[in-house]
Amino acid sequence: MGKKLCGTNYPVSIGFIVVNEFCERFSYYGMKALLTLYFVSYLHWDKDLSTAIYHAFSSLCYFTPILGALIADSWLGKFKTIIYLSIVYVIGHVVKSVGAIPTVGNTEVHIALSMVGLILIALGTGGIKPCVAAFGGDQFEEEHVSERQKFFSIFYMSINAGSLLSTIITPILRGDVQCFGGDCYALAFGVPAILMVVALVVFIAGSGLYKKNPPQGNILVEVCSCIGFAIRNRLRRWKYEAPRAHWLDWAEDKYPKRLIQEIKMVLRVLILYIPLPMFWALFDQQGSRWTLQSTRMNMALGSSFNVKPDQIQMLNPLLILIFVPIFDLVIYPLVGLCRIKITPLRKMATGMVFAALAFAAATVVEINVVSTVVDPAPAGKCLLQVYNLAEEPVTVKIPNSDLFQQPIQHLQDPPRYESLRLDGPSKRLQVELDVQGRSSWCDLTLQEETAYSLILHPGPGGVQCRLETDNIHKSDDGNPFVRFVNTQPEALEVTLGDTLFAVDPGYGVSANRTVDRGRYSSVSCCSASGGCSNFTLGLLDFGASYTFVLTQNGGRTEAQGLLDVEPNNVHIAWQIPQYVLITMGEVMFSVTGLEFSYSQAPANMKSVLQAGWLLTVAFGNVIVLIVAEGAGLEQWKEFVLFAGLVLAVAIIFSIMAHFYTYVTPEQLEELQQDDDSGKKKGGGGGGGDGDAVKMKQYDSSGNQTEKKTRL
Repeated sequence: MGKKLCGTNYPVSIGFIVVNEFCERFSYYGMKALLTLYFVSYLHWDKDLSTAIYHAFSSLCYFTPILGALIADSWLGKFKTIIYLSIVYVIGHVVKSVGAIPTVGNTEVHIALSMVGLILIALGTGGIKPCVAAFGGDQFEEEHVSERQKFFSIFYMSINAGSLLSTIITPILRGDVQCFGGDCYALAFGVPAILMVVALVVFIAGSGLYKKNPPQGNILVEVCSCIGFAIRNRLRRWKYEAPRAHWLDWAEDKYPKRLIQEIKMVLRVLILYIPLPMFWALFDQQGSRWTLQSTRMNMALGSSFNVKPDQIQMLNPLLILIFVPIFDLVIYPLVGLCRIKITPLRKMATGMVFAALAFAAATVVEINVVSTVVDPAPAGKCLLQVYNLAEEPVTVKIPNSDLFQQPIQHLQDPPRYESLRLDGPSKRLQVELDVQGRSSWCDLTLQEETAYSLILHPGPGGVQCRLETDNIHKSDDGNPFVRFVNTQPEALEVTLGDTLFAVDPGYGVSANRTVDRGRYSSVSCCSASGGCSNFTLGLLDFGASYTFVLTQNGGRTEAQGLLDVEPNNVHIAWQIPQYVLITMGEVMFSVTGLEFSYSQAPANMKSVLQAGWLLTVAFGNVIVLIVAEGAGLEQWKEFVLFAGLVLAVAIIFSIMAHFYTYVTPEQLEELQQDDDSGKKKGGGGGGGDGDAVKMKQYDSSGNQTEKKTRL
């Protein structure tokens, strides 16, 4: 019997478990919040591949709990399983952090380290997932039911607190701390690694205080063996024996009737699980598609604070903490007063509808977001815009094209890129430049699917040209792109924040780089001869691309701004409705689903349902992986597809729920009394959330009752 806190029935050991869970969840969610942007901006993968790998990792994290439960219940026990797999977890974080250091190898090395790190993290977090909560429940004596229930409330709060804080802090470490000349992913991944080390150290520190139950055998293995035997026995003997009432009855030759009856009850619930992955397919896109959407939005809050695109995910754990008590204490009672019958399966179906509404809201946002995006050129075409730095208007004549019919004025900001047909992967053109009847010629080689700026400037033989390849894509972190054109006869160095732009003389063009969004009222510009001056650029806004032409005026350098890509004009606050709707759906779907599942299964089968529930999350992520890589749809169309699919699934689930008959507490009690041993059942303890707690039960019509039951 472990030590108790003074004057209470709470074991001292639970403090170590709660702190361990807080640090582990901080570690996991803090790392995961950065993943999509890491793939896109650091590993330079496209958005579809980044989304696919993100969801492949998420899926693996929900397949591995079955492995963890098997190891804990059949071999090592929960305590040793948590220790050993936490070590694997820590190694994964360290490898992932090292892979984010630019000086460690090339891109292939970074990718290899990242993938190995993610696999180890998935094994660690998934392996300990079914063990930690159950191990906390093991610390309480059988009779201390209320204390155990409060522990699980505290445990749940620690999960959400860790998730909330990490999704606020790690994006700040990524974006506001610069290392190796860019965003500091190494630090942003390193801090979660440190928190996981702390989690492991804290858990080990409480070793002498824990109550450690030995492995009792895993019910999952027994269930699978029973089902397998029934199928094999039926295939062998159905021609020679009379049919049986249920196909599982063919297992009666080897397994007790009580076990077979319990498996039947569980299978009825597992069949209801079949449509559920579609909800998780939508829910888990908060960290992938919705994060990518936020990179193309205006993230300014006031004049001095900017939200990070991966930081907006903190809304979900924050809203969960707010909505759970509101739904339980206000919304559900009010709906009940309206004489609307609330059953758990109806709540879950309604949760799916809210997920569809969330994606409808995301679709509206996406349609408005893409209005500022320059569509890339398709195969056989390129994009072309023209800057006139000459003093006089210039008419640009492209063979076999009617583009640029009007003369282009001096420093005229082009309204948009024009699409130029190439009739192949590339094309050489001789472009005529006409200035008041005086012509000069410019030879160009253009490639398909590429954007260009044609810069016209004065030269010895009249107007000359310079062709520059443009970046029309918005930055992965939402910050603006900037480049400079130098009209002066000597090289210049422009310092913009922490970024240095070197610009060659004679209409040289600098590299196109991202800078922090903000107002730049004093930008330093120094010439090769040593003279320096300052000029003002004004606001460089989210998502925009700017070209600044540097000219000389009275011995001072001035900058004339030209806009290549429009800034993001949809504010990040417009994502709040979709986060509110998806979180409302989560409260009705996930919280209710867990309560319902546990209430509908015998005590020793609850780990089977826990495994089934986690698998619905895994398969939901597989759905996103397939759609992201295979559908090839525009983003707003993909959102519409998911909204339509989850609505269709909600209808199917509602029909299935209509024919479902709820298991009553009396039926479960009868099974409990049929247990000849009279002892605690729960060989699947690794998959539950405790031993005996007061949980919601449902009668045959789905009405809530309460009884003390074992998990």
